Amino acid sequence: MSYTEMSIGCRCSDYRLRQPNAILFNILSQTDQQNLNYSSAPLHSCHCEMLRTVCLTTPGDTGQVASGVLVKTVRFMKSLPSFQQLPAKDQLALLQSCWTPVFILGLAQEGVAFQVTDTPAASMLKRILLEGQESHGTAERERARPTLAAVQKLQSCLHKLWSLDLTPKEYAYLKGATLFNPDVPQLKSAVLIEGLQQEAQCALREVVTPLHPHDRGRFARILLTASTLKSINPNFVIELFFRPVIGPADLFELLVEMLFSR
Repeated sequence: MSYTEMSIGCRCSDYRLRQPNAILFNILSQTDQQNLNYSSAPLHSCHCEMLRTVCLTTPGDTGQVASGVLVKTVRFMKSLPSFQQLPAKDQLALLQSCWTPVFILGLAQEGVAFQVTDTPAASMLKRILLEGQESHGTAERERARPTLAAVQKLQSCLHKLWSLDLTPKEYAYLKGATLFNPDVPQLKSAVLIEGLQQEAQCALREVVTPLHPHDRGRFARILLTASTLKSINPNFVIELFFRPVIGPADLFELLVEMLFSR
């Protein structure tokens, strides 16, 4: 995905604070500008542009590709004997906390590119008019609706991973080091999981060193880049890639079914 970078400075923030209906007016006055493809969007200096909600330009095709990566993500977890031998509660905790960064590593490995466009004006207007009337669960999804800023953050992570030009082995060990996160709350086998993470990191280093003997900082850069994936909101990923596919279904429940299915 390529799009024009936009400034984070907002010249109209003070005016908007004085005009509570400015958002509504902006939407109504720009109806004919919706479905703007950000790969060819003109330069904007307003920070408000970064907060506009967006959706995939091709939700069917991109959602299908993302679903395939998600299936591979769960299969990767199931393929690890060390993961399968953990208590079921620990498996669930790691799945819930770590599926997103491991999935994003899968997107990077598969070279998944995508474009976004403005969400329809009607749905944005509806969210404003109904603000405060949703249930808690719906409100959570509303807060996680994809914004241009969130998309750019994800895209930045992907580009950093692509710039590393990781091999399949590097991706595999990095996924393992990301999955076995001993900092996940309420783990029964935190010490064991910490050991598994260290084993994955050691295996990664053993692959990296001979491939790049003169780049002593590569191993640290790989781990640092992977650590940034933890800041990506799982609900944002769900809303962007999977909501058009699964509708109101609970994605985590689907992941659990896939993980424990025979």
